[in-house]
Amino acid sequence: MARAREVGASAPSVRLSDGTLARVVPSAFGGGWELDVDGTPQSHVDLDDPTHLHFEYVARMGAVIDRLRMPGQPLTAIHLGAGALTIPRYVEATRPGSRQQVVELEPALWDLVRENLPLPRGASIRVRIGDAREALGRLPAGLVGAADLIVSDVYSGAQTPAHLTTVEFFTAAARFLSPDGVLLVNVADGAGLAFARREVATVQAVLEHVIVLAEVQTLKGRRFGNLVIAASPAPLPTEWLPRLMAAGPHPAKVAEGRELEDFARGARVATDADATPSPKPSASVFSR
Repeated sequence: MARAREVGASAPSVRLSDGTLARVVPSAFGGGWELDVDGTPQSHVDLDDPTHLHFEYVARMGAVIDRLRMPGQPLTAIHLGAGALTIPRYVEATRPGSRQQVVELEPALWDLVRENLPLPRGASIRVRIGDAREALGRLPAGLVGAADLIVSDVYSGAQTPAHLTTVEFFTAAARFLSPDGVLLVNVADGAGLAFARREVATVQAVLEHVIVLAEVQTLKGRRFGNLVIAASPAPLPTEWLPRLMAAGPHPAKVAEGRELEDFARGARVATDADATPSPKPSASVFSR
């Protein structure tokens, strides 16, 4: 198994194009390593156990991925936003032979991750450098209508850029989904969940079948946190719901149907003309 470089008093780091500092640091919780960008933990990776998904929202994504196709069956996946490639590593570990495309804006960040948190040998993971939305137009034509999984988890610092939150963006991404493929979107929001409600309405305008997974208090808008939108052109199997609830992390909540309609009611679909970045969390959200 690949090993990360030893991190001494000075953690491996690189200055990104926007001036922020990216570092690979030992995780204080659960072992492994974290990719930290200006104090915001972007990814957690356990090179000895890639199935260890430490961050709560990533574990919820993993629970959905486990439901796709037959267990262990290879997937065709597109990941918009690389971080330290936690989910691509998970897919490779649980579904060997999967074909995966990853898009990362910052070449310096990818160099930092590749050098200090190397990918498993033989993994079919292609990393492309560029803006996630622009890169959709440069992906191989053979991927159109072929992706079992698309993950949208793009952050600039602690915020998702506005142009990656719109109906135009999700329409462009959905072109690559297979007839029963699943889009996963990480949404971070706080009290009131105005941004999350708008994102749900926006995804619903593109894909007919949508559910949301979150921690109970986050879904109620009582604290800042991450919600995972799962959407597909095809009905999401009803047997998924109790399994997703049981998979946790706990306390878990899956919103669907009438509850989700009520959640998004009155929210305006985000367009390129009026979209905003996701809200910036306070520094205390990431305090240990």
